[in-house]
Amino acid sequence: MRQTLKKLASYYRPYLPLFLADMFFAILGAAVTLVIPLIVRYITNEVLALDSEEALNKIMSLGILMLALVAVEFICNYFITNFGHVMGAKIEYDMRAEIFAHYQRLSFSFFNNQKVGQLLSRITSDLFDISELLHHGPEDLLISLIKIVGSFVILIQIDTRLTLIAFAFVPVMLLYAAYFNTRMKRAFKRNREKIADVNSQIEDNLSGIRVVKSFANEDMEMDKFAEGNRGFLAAKKNSYFYMAGYHSGLNALTTMITIAVLIAGAAMITDGRVDVADLVTFLLYINTFTEPVKKLINFTEQFQNGYTGYERFREMMAVLPDIEDSPDAVEIAEVKGDISFENVSFHYEENTETVLQHISLEVKAGDYVALVGSSGAGKSTLCNLIPRFYDVTEGAVKIDGMDVRKIALKSLRSQIGIVQQDVYLFVGTVLDNIRYGKPDASREEIIKAAKNANAHEFIMSLPDGYDTDIGQRGVKLSGGQKQRLSIARVFLKNPPILIFDEATSSLDNESEKVVQESLEKLAKDRTTFVIAHRLSTIRNARKILVLTDSGIEEEGTHEELLEKNGIYAKLYHIQ
Repeated sequence: MRQTLKKLASYYRPYLPLFLADMFFAILGAAVTLVIPLIVRYITNEVLALDSEEALNKIMSLGILMLALVAVEFICNYFITNFGHVMGAKIEYDMRAEIFAHYQRLSFSFFNNQKVGQLLSRITSDLFDISELLHHGPEDLLISLIKIVGSFVILIQIDTRLTLIAFAFVPVMLLYAAYFNTRMKRAFKRNREKIADVNSQIEDNLSGIRVVKSFANEDMEMDKFAEGNRGFLAAKKNSYFYMAGYHSGLNALTTMITIAVLIAGAAMITDGRVDVADLVTFLLYINTFTEPVKKLINFTEQFQNGYTGYERFREMMAVLPDIEDSPDAVEIAEVKGDISFENVSFHYEENTETVLQHISLEVKAGDYVALVGSSGAGKSTLCNLIPRFYDVTEGAVKIDGMDVRKIALKSLRSQIGIVQQDVYLFVGTVLDNIRYGKPDASREEIIKAAKNANAHEFIMSLPDGYDTDIGQRGVKLSGGQKQRLSIARVFLKNPPILIFDEATSSLDNESEKVVQESLEKLAKDRTTFVIAHRLSTIRNARKILVLTDSGIEEEGTHEELLEKNGIYAKLYHIQ
């Protein structure tokens, strides 16, 4: 915990002047609060004993002084509330940027096992609670300590016995708080887990809302959501049970302090051991030190919220990417496109079953290679090893004779273009989505890429042409149109190596023909890997590889494989 808090405190470093100013105004505001009851005591004890004219003049002067102190307190509170919150928001900004950048570095294998809603929860609600703790925590602690210690010093000088009666309740309050604190921490952690589950379920439902409606399964989704929502409600009820005991108990104890002092003070007045002015001052100061006790109550709840959120933040930041640049990784600029697989074997970490076994393959620059075979044979996996979405378990994948593990990831992936079956388009315009292939591209370059992808004509028919908003995931476009935009994106990137992962399998015949023309145009003079289920789309491939669970079973051109009358011929005749 000490190391965690030390790391948490390091987020103040860029904003140290603002933090120190916040602490200064917190101290000043607390000091003002302590001074005002002393002035009240002075008026009741000393000023009221003077003759009426002199007393009135003193009261007016002291009234002006108290108004000035109120103005100072206003400035202090304004600074703390405004600039203190801004500091918290800036720290939240930094932490959100840190965790988002961390998400970008994590590997495919991590995202295979995560829910988007869970990841989203860590970057939104968790961070808000952390920033609230970092803003309010130090100032609340400082203000509370100053007020409690200051009140104790002043009160003990007024009357030792009443002070001991008042502060005798503090150890009881601390023990009471400690008992509930541990239970609240567990309850708050459970809350975070449950709300993350609910977020994940909502994200999953809204992303697939068209599937939900097409199957008329709204009621089923409501039932699934209700189950998750009930889990969150149960966790909330549990946390509120402990919060209720915590708050109500401590509030009762603070009220009991006032009652105890009032009764003891009144009894002492009757035998002349305490005068009325001192009792009034005492009651004013009791409020001054019970208010920071309540603030500490709020702080402990806030601390549990913020600290459990930070623990979840650190858990995520502690996840290391599976795929990283090696210390001696190099940049590559000019790539011919020779690719070799040397005795490559692979299995996913969570599965000991080998997907690829001892694959050896040589692909020359500019070759057009097609991969066919049954689902699960490892076609996509084989291609995913080239851009290092996963690392080989054994052997090596090389580009121009260099092991891909020795190439800087950004440099490696900049040389590879991928067109997938499941096209992902971002929220924004047609122009934005094509430009994703080359962020600094001019409008003319984007239009040229669209023309090469046979996309320009349909783009110009859209309401605002290249500036048309295409909706979430390109929902306003057809499958063929989305696919052509993804091809235009790769045309703009202009890489020497291409991977087509079943890029036309989900299209109708007419769209497939247009997209296939675009793909073949894109593939010209580039090293190309095509994963295909429709064998008619790969008849012109220079080399066709037939993958099975045992590895590469057949290899050759379309005609050569038909003559062999083996697996490929059987697949082709079935189609």
